Amino acid sequence: MRTLLVFILGLVLGAVVVAGGIVWKGSSLAVHEVVSPSTVEETVARITKAAEGEGWKVLGVRKLHESIKQGAGIEVLPVHVVELCHPAHAGKILKEDAARPVSVFMPCSIAVYEKTDGKVYVASTNAALLGRVFGGVVAEVMGGAVAEAQARFVTAATTK
Repeated sequence: MRTLLVFILGLVLGAVVVAGGIVWKGSSLAVHEVVSPSTVEETVARITKAAEGEGWKVLGVRKLHESIKQGAGIEVLPVHVVELCHPAHAGKILKEDAARPVSVFMPCSIAVYEKTDGKVYVASTNAALLGRVFGGVVAEVMGGAVAEAQARFVTAATTK
């Protein structure tokens, strides 16, 4: 009886520790953030060039700070979101009904923004983790080609 109680207590304690770790580190697991040595505009241009050079489509660059100022009258530091799509990768996922809910994460986005420390940052989703969560074709595409391409685009934008 005592062994069972110790086992259950250990199991509960382990679950609490794991849950705490996920809450504590969750955002850094889901989103990668890297400092850029360039301006926001230069960083966006580098991402765009790298993506287009690999056959990705740049669907647009959203200037969130402008929308916020126009819509709410609130001034925030520059935040640009580069929306990217690779038609072949998207097609593999969207042709399967079971995978279509993942479209909520499409297009792939890379954010470029300035913080109050004066530095420019690049943030992207952890596509590999996202792929593992959904499994199947999503894991194959997001965890492979998409994650690798995002890493190349961010590296191209953040290295001189």
